[in-house]
Amino acid sequence: MAQDPSGRSSPVASATPVGAPERIPSIDVLRGFALLGILLMNIVSFALPDAAYWDPTAAGGAAGVDLAAWLLSAVLFEGKMRSIFSMLFGAGVVLLTSRVEERGLEAQAADIYYRRALWLIAFGLAHAYFLWGGDILYGYGVAALVLYPFRRQSPRFLVLAGLLLLAILVPKSLLDGRHIESLRARAAAAASAKAAGRTLTEAQREASEEWAAKLKELKPSPAEIKKEIADHRAGYRAMFTRRMKEVTSGDSLYYYKYGFFDVAGMMLLGMGLFKLGVFSSGRSAGFYSRLALAGYAVGVPLNWYVAHRNIALRFDPAVLAYDSTAYDLGRLSVALAHVGVVMLVCKAGMLRGLRARLAAVGRTALSNYLLQTLLCTTIFEGYGFGLYGRLQRIDLLSVVLPIWAFQLVLSPIWLRRFRFGPMEWLWRSLTYLEKQPMRLALTAPRGAIA
Repeated sequence: MAQDPSGRSSPVASATPVGAPERIPSIDVLRGFALLGILLMNIVSFALPDAAYWDPTAAGGAAGVDLAAWLLSAVLFEGKMRSIFSMLFGAGVVLLTSRVEERGLEAQAADIYYRRALWLIAFGLAHAYFLWGGDILYGYGVAALVLYPFRRQSPRFLVLAGLLLLAILVPKSLLDGRHIESLRARAAAAASAKAAGRTLTEAQREASEEWAAKLKELKPSPAEIKKEIADHRAGYRAMFTRRMKEVTSGDSLYYYKYGFFDVAGMMLLGMGLFKLGVFSSGRSAGFYSRLALAGYAVGVPLNWYVAHRNIALRFDPAVLAYDSTAYDLGRLSVALAHVGVVMLVCKAGMLRGLRARLAAVGRTALSNYLLQTLLCTTIFEGYGFGLYGRLQRIDLLSVVLPIWAFQLVLSPIWLRRFRFGPMEWLWRSLTYLEKQPMRLALTAPRGAIA
């Protein structure tokens, strides 16, 4: 046990991370599955202009196999893998705090927990500003700051609280849709007045400027797309300057208006589901079968409808906003269905080799998440191989699949030699104020906690 300067034992240092025997294998498998699935969507942001993420007509191809790739992702993956990952983070909140408190360190639980969250925020900011603007770590860390008081609530309370936070997004989406429609109409009226030779009022000028800014964000022109591609193909300095603006906006205005409710809602839901035994494969095979069937029965048709509606209406910004409610219901349904399928595989003992590899990826999720960024930015940014904007959507699989294979092979090899991934080791050492043993030969102390 470590000592403080006065010579007394440090209760924080006596709380050390969980060893492999104490882990819940099905959670590691599910986390690995979700992390690899997230790359299917993140690859679009790594390789193509931002607008291509929700509008395939912006870049990357919107016909044939490229449109089919977008459609398949929209129905089965987009938002679903992120939802699973967020729910598992919530499960981790319960795991961490309960294991700390079980060791008689209840007074130190908050200290450990909040230090862990603050370091995650720091990692996220560094990741976002210096490497890639699509970071999720900052948002997770901020949401984690408010979850601690809920750790002992009942599963029913946590599930309902999570759904309530997600439901807050419904009126926000409707208001956004109405605002876009109103703004477009006012801008059109201003354009007509200008074409007729009339002097625009101050309100008309403001409407025109605001609509131009909204279009630049949601439906950028070919010239703006070309400029974005050029920035990414330029050197590091050009991209850092661009990221400074994008990340500052995304981690402030957008996150606190929308992202927080999504992330915190999913985390609360995950806390409740974990307490119900859903993620630990503790429920019956019948339960998971019903979860999968119901989730796909609701989510797949709904996601298919939303995707085809957006295609038919040419990805109209107002429609995208209005359809957010259906999108959220669809992504949550399919996410839970995916959970059901993975838990069935774990309960049945199927695909043992693949499960072991997925579990290794899940145990080193932070390191693998950042590794995906390092690999993809090297491939696509101008300070690497400069392939940004050069590949069609379907071609991105030629990048995703090798990265999956690399991580599925590397992670088990790493964990045969080390207790943690490199970033997990750093995070835990900073959290517990003590350098953690890294090599596997240095066995975990008895009484380790998550």
